[in-house]
Amino acid sequence: MRKKNKWMLTGVSAAMAGTVLAGCMGPSPSEQAYEALENVVSKEAPFKKEQEPLLKLEQEENKLYNEIVALGMNDFDKIKKLSAEALELVEDRKARIASEEKSIQASEEAFKDAEEALGKIEEKEAAAEGEELQKLMNDRYDAYGKLAASYKVAAALDEELYQMFQKKDLKLEDLEAHIEKINASYKEVKELNTKFNEYTDQYNKAKKEFYSAADINTGEE
Repeated sequence: MRKKNKWMLTGVSAAMAGTVLAGCMGPSPSEQAYEALENVVSKEAPFKKEQEPLLKLEQEENKLYNEIVALGMNDFDKIKKLSAEALELVEDRKARIASEEKSIQASEEAFKDAEEALGKIEEKEAAAEGEELQKLMNDRYDAYGKLAASYKVAAALDEELYQMFQKKDLKLEDLEAHIEKINASYKEVKELNTKFNEYTDQYNKAKKEFYSAADINTGEE
């Protein structure tokens, strides 16, 4: 029987929070951008919070899968019980992915305020860094959209797999064909996850460069 390979939907949040003091005349466009960018960070807190629970669910599900495979359809009642437990884990994963998506959507909405403020910056170097920041973040949001969609497809295939295990007349060739689909799906998830994390790393570096160019004191060394 083919091995079912799994890759987690692990993300990196748009991190780095600090403090900045506005001048007596009110916040400048750069300071407004800072406040908006740090609000984006707060919107992604639920996204970050889901990472560890998702990993644990994946591990638990893989354990159940391995137990099912070890039985080799020789104990159908046990297989049916284990596959039912695995289905519950898949449902939990789907709910947590939905929570992640909601967090990223809130982040994307909050980022519009940052874009508005960045567009008001007149200082040449800071404005250029701000433009790069916007491009990277929008690329990141696009990458996450593709990643989440791909992961949901993979989760749906997992769900179908455990439903197949509920059937006593399950054919080995059908099972192996379905596992092949799952492995191909998670391969895509892994590739998209890597791309998303690359954009996130690039964005976080670009944000530091923008803060430096805009002479924003974040309270960090």
